[in-house]
Amino acid sequence: MTSRLARTCLRHRRRVLAAWVVVVVLGLAVSPGLFDRLTSEAGSVDGTESDRASQLLRAADPRGPEVVAVLDDVPATSPATRAAVERLGSQVAAIEGVAEVATPWTGLPPGAAPHTEAVGVDGRAVAVSVRVEPTEVGWAALDEVETALRGADAPRVLLGGETLMDAEMDDQAASDLARAELLSLPVLLALLLVLFGGVVAAGLPLVVAVTGIAGTLGTLTLVSLVTDVSVYAVNIVTMLGLGLAVDYALLVVSRFREERAGGLELEAAVVATMASAGRTVAFSAATVSAALAALLVFPDDFLRSMGLACLAVVVLDVVAALTLLPALLGVAGRRIRPARATRHDRGAFVRISRVVSRRPLAIALVSAALLAVAAVPFAGARFSEPDERSLPASSESRAVAELAAGQFPDSLAEQVTVVAEAEWSESELAGYVRRLEALPGVADVQPTAGPDLTAVRLVPEGGGDEAARAGRIVQDVRSLEAPTPVLVTGDAAELADYREAIVSRLPWALLVLVLATFVLLFAFTGSVVVPLKALAMNTLSLGATFGALVWVFQDGHLGGLVGTGALGSLSITTPVLVFAIAFGLSMDYEVFLLGRIAEEWRATGDNGRAVAVGLQATGRIVTAAALLMVVVFGAFVAGGFSPVKQVGFGLALAVAVDATVVRMLLMPAVMTLMGRANWWAPAWLTRRRDARAAPCPGSAALAGRGRP
Repeated sequence: MTSRLARTCLRHRRRVLAAWVVVVVLGLAVSPGLFDRLTSEAGSVDGTESDRASQLLRAADPRGPEVVAVLDDVPATSPATRAAVERLGSQVAAIEGVAEVATPWTGLPPGAAPHTEAVGVDGRAVAVSVRVEPTEVGWAALDEVETALRGADAPRVLLGGETLMDAEMDDQAASDLARAELLSLPVLLALLLVLFGGVVAAGLPLVVAVTGIAGTLGTLTLVSLVTDVSVYAVNIVTMLGLGLAVDYALLVVSRFREERAGGLELEAAVVATMASAGRTVAFSAATVSAALAALLVFPDDFLRSMGLACLAVVVLDVVAALTLLPALLGVAGRRIRPARATRHDRGAFVRISRVVSRRPLAIALVSAALLAVAAVPFAGARFSEPDERSLPASSESRAVAELAAGQFPDSLAEQVTVVAEAEWSESELAGYVRRLEALPGVADVQPTAGPDLTAVRLVPEGGGDEAARAGRIVQDVRSLEAPTPVLVTGDAAELADYREAIVSRLPWALLVLVLATFVLLFAFTGSVVVPLKALAMNTLSLGATFGALVWVFQDGHLGGLVGTGALGSLSITTPVLVFAIAFGLSMDYEVFLLGRIAEEWRATGDNGRAVAVGLQATGRIVTAAALLMVVVFGAFVAGGFSPVKQVGFGLALAVAVDATVVRMLLMPAVMTLMGRANWWAPAWLTRRRDARAAPCPGSAALAGRGRP
């Protein structure tokens, strides 16, 4: 099928190129509005207990967005400070759309001491909060409110709050994307020039990559019209699309140069390339898609939209590799230098395979043990929602939060709210409050009773790990007897509900991933052993990656290298995203290598030779592809948004480990130990394949070149 498609693209190369130009133009034309529609929401599931409770509270007391201003280095007890702050409050309150202004002296008579919760602990800072109406007028007033607050009479004014922090995350995502592209594309071009030794050959993968970026942005823009798209979906999907585009183009162009070196004319070389490398690319894309399809199982809108966007990008990249590349090769193929004549039965990677074949058991055990040890830190992983720590140190929202943590610690207490959709009697409420006050870790209980709704706010004790304490309080409250059924909400409750929702769907996601991968690799190799081996090795590789994520980001090791300190936790969505994407990329290299090993196995029936020749034929390509992937993903680590840093670091490390420890050591060792058993399949599942069957079309010349 890939060869017929190649012939069609060659015959209509100008039309194919014109069609892809249209895709690029449209993608770039619609993408400028994308960042205006992004959301910072991630790690939440509609319909959970905490979500229903939050909806009840919002319905009972609709509240618009809030902006908090901290006036630093001002004497809080000074009459001049009070007069200046009250003038500021009156100025802001007069803005149309402002619903409420709270200062340290709101509601107090002249001469009274300020509210302590709005005054810094050192008496040198005051906080002013402004809430606007939950209407279009209120949202439109935010810019004017921000301008007025920044004009406060104070040496230092910092603005923060959830609304401004979300806006900073949007801006940071756009900035990180531009920086990553600026860093990665020149490095990619330089590496491709070194690899291919020619501008045209090096430029083709880059053309496909740029096409992939434009198509990715256009795809995300369309997705954003029908569902929410996360602020860092752009970064993650772009890095995946860029990396896969370079990977697929690298494999195709490398194989084309080999076919030309074998004496084939241009069009015959393109067809032969697509019959072999094109088939590999198609199966590789299918395995990556199978891994990403697992994201669609989860109930989180963010993960589902990420899965859909990533799937669209994979389809875009593979279609470009199977149509755009043949057309480009038809136009510029004669300007690409053929590969140097090489023998695939000798070389650096053959020597590696021989070393492995002499001590396969020892190398397999040592490699597996190293990966298992690297995975140990993941046993202590903790997770949280992205907060101000996700932003760089230069962020104003982060500065406000850090200042508030020192000056206004009570305002940051992680509260737990209990909601009952009923009005309790005084005795019922008093008895329930007493039971809540007796719970371990509860510092204060603040009940609020109203028509048809009762709400009780719990404040955990300060000091230590307040997030963990709040989580235990949520569990205790949910098991506590109440006058009527209650719902529990708050950050800790939302985190617990999200974790439960993900864990409950995880077996189904794994089932989708395992079954799809098994079926595809069986169709690709005709073996049931190879897919099982691939799944086991991917598990080890991903375990090591997760352990490193905890060690670096949660525990703070190598913080200077990645530009962050110890966060104490990982972003709640990071493990799921890294698992799905890294699993797909691991299978990407698995298919690259297996494609050539299977060709040699079918040509010779010699398992040892097939492993050695396959490793030699693809080792350079896999290593180069992995290096290019690491450059793409590593460029995102240089950004300032921690969740994207974590995903970029995790994917870069997963690719590096997979291309070195797994593909060069563990996989050859295991395949050497298993011998002919690698290619076994039960008779009822498939016909026994003739070990001496002819190789796939277009690869006969190449298979012959590997013989002494």
